[in-house]
Amino acid sequence: MAKPRRNWIQEERRKTLGDWVAFCLDCGHILRYFLEGEAELPARCPQCAGELRHRCPSCSAPIASAFAVDCEECGEPVRSAQLFGVQIRRPGR
Repeated sequence: MAKPRRNWIQEERRKTLGDWVAFCLDCGHILRYFLEGEAELPARCPQCAGELRHRCPSCSAPIASAFAVDCEECGEPVRSAQLFGVQIRRPGR
């Protein structure tokens, strides 16, 4: 089943705040960025020094959502579906 395309308000937010996200695998800290600024992303999380992931480890696609657990391009996991024992996404979303 194909995921629905993003609506106009989601696209407008992305253009204002940053098209893509980087998140810490340890504490969940989120950074939004534009591809032009990708080289300026810190190598480690500024909050806890954990791994900051901004691309899918399988296909290298940039990550679009702070709540992503699977890659939108290849469907492979980009991180654990739980953070601090809580589901990141509700089932079916």
